[in-house]
Amino acid sequence: SVLKNPILRVLREIKISKILIQSNFIKRNIGFAPFQILLHFIYMLVMNKRQSAFLKQSSDSFGKDTYYRFLKDTRYNWRKLLLLSTAALVRKLASLQTKDDHRLLIIDDTVEPKRGKQIEGSCKSIYSNKEHRCVSGINIVSLNYTDTHSTFQLDLSLRLNDSRRREICDFTNIAHHKSNTHKRRLEGLDGKNSIALDMVQRALNHGIQADYLLVDSWYSKPEFLLSTKELGVDVVARLANNPRIWNFKGKYKTLDALHKELSKERRRFTGHYGKIRYTYFDAVVEHAKIGKMKLVFLSTEKELLIFVSTDTTL
Repeated sequence: SVLKNPILRVLREIKISKILIQSNFIKRNIGFAPFQILLHFIYMLVMNKRQSAFLKQSSDSFGKDTYYRFLKDTRYNWRKLLLLSTAALVRKLASLQTKDDHRLLIIDDTVEPKRGKQIEGSCKSIYSNKEHRCVSGINIVSLNYTDTHSTFQLDLSLRLNDSRRREICDFTNIAHHKSNTHKRRLEGLDGKNSIALDMVQRALNHGIQADYLLVDSWYSKPEFLLSTKELGVDVVARLANNPRIWNFKGKYKTLDALHKELSKERRRFTGHYGKIRYTYFDAVVEHAKIGKMKLVFLSTEKELLIFVSTDTTL
């Protein structure tokens, strides 16, 4: 019997050839088919091999320039390839989901330290939550999908701040102003909120269905929550306890005032995460822009954490 290749089977199941054409991965007059080159990159990922090791150990590998040209081609729409292929995989897994499973979109904001002065897209000073200080590196904003069975990346973008080492006009490869490459470079100059909202909108337009969007406190501002709610997705997030950002209707307008008053009348629940013990209670409040929203006040020995859901039934 012939040994079946599970990677090829999955790629054929999601009709990768059609997705490649839709993403402008089209074979030109010379060279290898994009599908073959992409398959080699997938093998490198699965086998955890660097390109140099793959070239030495595989008799079917192409020349190194083939892979470099493939990655540098500005005509290819990598974002569309990632989104379409992930959407196809998610549809295949839909039959495994039950009514109790929550389908979630997650905005992840990551800082990768990079010291090279000539790295395009790197910035001299970006605050890293992991390091708790400003570092030199690149800021990656990504959109991910998860359920109880799997996790996929849907989209990503490099965010450039005012400390960027190189301006877009000084990048090595000159791209046509109508190309996908140039558009994605300009996108990096947008604000994080704008980038995140565009990602969510693209995912929904491509058929990704989600119950909630999870974000950290950076994005949990009234304008962002309202815009996301208008897209048809409820938000679950941690709130920054800032009276300048959050101001509610009624007698008690700030988060501190709400916590102080509601803690007197609400029933408290207890729990623990490992060795960390906490108490919490929830309340539905009204905001001038967003309307009704549910707040969860969670207290540990060290701090007060506040979470919000635009779905009051959660």
